[in-house]
Amino acid sequence: MQPFYLKIAIDTPVNRLFDYLPIKQTERQSYAPGQRVIAVFGRTQKTGIIVDITNRTELSAKQLKPVKERLDNEPILSSDDIKLLTWAAHYYHQPIGEVFAQALPKKLRSGALPEESFEKLYSLSPAGKDVENSVIQRAPRQAALRQLMTTQTNPNNESLFTELEWDWKTPLKNMIEKGWVSITQSDAEQAADIIPPDFQPNKAQQTAIDAVLKNPKGFNAFLLDGVTGSGKTEVYLQLINHALSLGKQVMVLLPEINLTPQLAQRFRQRLATTMAIYHSSLSDTQRAQSWIKCRSGSAHILLGTRSSVFTPMKNLGLIILDEEHDTSFKQQEGFRYSARDVAVMRARNMDIPIVMGSATPSLESLYNVQQSRFHRLSLPERTGQAKAPTFRIIDCRNQTLNNQLSPALIKAIDVCIARDEQIILFVNRRGFAPVLMCHGCGWIAQCKRCDSKLVIHQKLRQLKCHHCGAEHQQPTHCPSCQQAELFPLGSGTQRIEDALRTMYPNVPISRIDRDSTRRKDAMQTVIDKVHEGGAQILVGTQMLAKGHHFPNVTLVGIVDMDAGLFSIDYRSSERMAQLLIQVAGRAGRENKAGKVLIQTYHPEHPLLQTLIQQDYATFAKDALDERQQAGLPPYHHQALLRVNAVDESAIMRFLNDVKSAHTHINNPRVSLLGPVPSPMLKRAGRLRYQVLFQTSERKSRHQYLQHLTHHIGSMKSARKVRWSIDVDPTDLY
Repeated sequence: MQPFYLKIAIDTPVNRLFDYLPIKQTERQSYAPGQRVIAVFGRTQKTGIIVDITNRTELSAKQLKPVKERLDNEPILSSDDIKLLTWAAHYYHQPIGEVFAQALPKKLRSGALPEESFEKLYSLSPAGKDVENSVIQRAPRQAALRQLMTTQTNPNNESLFTELEWDWKTPLKNMIEKGWVSITQSDAEQAADIIPPDFQPNKAQQTAIDAVLKNPKGFNAFLLDGVTGSGKTEVYLQLINHALSLGKQVMVLLPEINLTPQLAQRFRQRLATTMAIYHSSLSDTQRAQSWIKCRSGSAHILLGTRSSVFTPMKNLGLIILDEEHDTSFKQQEGFRYSARDVAVMRARNMDIPIVMGSATPSLESLYNVQQSRFHRLSLPERTGQAKAPTFRIIDCRNQTLNNQLSPALIKAIDVCIARDEQIILFVNRRGFAPVLMCHGCGWIAQCKRCDSKLVIHQKLRQLKCHHCGAEHQQPTHCPSCQQAELFPLGSGTQRIEDALRTMYPNVPISRIDRDSTRRKDAMQTVIDKVHEGGAQILVGTQMLAKGHHFPNVTLVGIVDMDAGLFSIDYRSSERMAQLLIQVAGRAGRENKAGKVLIQTYHPEHPLLQTLIQQDYATFAKDALDERQQAGLPPYHHQALLRVNAVDESAIMRFLNDVKSAHTHINNPRVSLLGPVPSPMLKRAGRLRYQVLFQTSERKSRHQYLQHLTHHIGSMKSARKVRWSIDVDPTDLY
């Protein structure tokens, strides 16, 4: 029998496949690409994935070892999955083992078997409902569980109880044994009663739907460019329903976890099918089960965030990517990939359509429309009676502000409250205030591990670094001069919230930022509260800007526009324009007129004037022209080499070696810019530098990076630093 060898992807920083022998006395037909194996790797054992089976190896017989165990009888990754992951490893110049590990949930990376299971659903039985209060009150925790389940109309999984701050498992077990609680085993994503739409798609929506359905079986990339409130979700629903009718699966990608529950609810109301949810807030078991159900085909819709793009799907027929412009689709640590670009490649490989929606398309996508790579579908108007909001700039120069709120904004809030309408105040900074300063000597609370100020979190009486996570008790006296006159400078969401509670003590106020939504279902609780109606004020960060539909919001106030108007990053104007339009889009979404008030100390800023006097499309056209003249993406292609270490001299030795390698490679099509310190030089105790590579040709960049990473792999100086390559970087930080 001719010998054969297994080429295995193992989760390690070394960018190569590793050759292994099969288990003794096993035949070639027992192995296939996509199977997991346990392999001895150095002094440890690791789970690897067979990528190829070959008759040749460059290793000697002494160097070759057999794999320890074959975990799967059948491949868990298909040939299409392997093709996509291999492409991603090469395009992003990332270690192939780390890329393949990204495609597996943690449980499967640890060797668990890919067995499909169903969650247990709990509900009160008739006996539990009828049990006398005098009986159950003797067990107060059982009584509390019964009360909680009484509020639910449908059976629930264990997530119903996880917010309880005491051990609920034992009393629940006792109630099950007594017959008071019933258990059913069912798919966690059962379809609810379907609610048919009470309207027909408008002309623009129908045109978009027809354009996608014209060639449903071939690859086409569509950019659904629809203003906020134009009904992009309705287009998605119609397309999904059609794909499901053909027996196909659909992948829907979102930029934020917090958008998942409300979109999932809309899907359940309209689509009679099984849906899997996949994002980082789920448990390891939940993520593994969603992955397995998509792979087996028992889940027909996958709704997830960035990492979902690699999930195997048995019969994928359509990919939808909402808010395609959002930078959350770009992974910024470890394996740095763009889920949007990977999704386009996956659709191309599988010869299926992909629809990317946004009210503020990225300049890259608009450029792809110009190049005829994407087809643009337009939804130029809001649905129904809704009209675009009106804009007004509030010049804050020489005005007395009340906790960062201008008299004009406060007056507008008063009018809305009197009409029983709702208000959103956008503050692009969480915490109480960004700076704690001493009135006596000017001391400022600075993070010792980063080049950044510590942010005040007033309710916790803490100072926090939003970059490295360091936390300190808020001092009562200045560490420098010992005076007690410490005061907050600037405003965050917490400070605005506190000010509003003082000004409007009888009006419900909710804060939406990363701090207030850490607990499970906290975001959904706020959203439910908003939909109950009545005058309310929402204070929040960018989390408020995306995808939310609040019919009773008529006023959006942007408290501080100026922080995003000036930046060293050439992409900042694009992001600020997108953020402004997205936040403004929350106002006036149904039959009530909407108004957007923008506070600024720079009312003549060209970005503001273009967006308010004209529109986002005009801004995007001008921005693309500027990028072309400056030789910036999307007309040129970039890669960023980041390096960090505690010892600055180690960084300099490494960077000098990189410059020598650049000279040796001698590719005149690739220019090297730098090295320069990162905009934040020190972070988490480590110094950071970067080098930017730029070229007008993708092919030249790819060839250059292949040579460069090969050189870096042989540098002794590379062992003293941490370095990474970021292809198509979305920020310079």
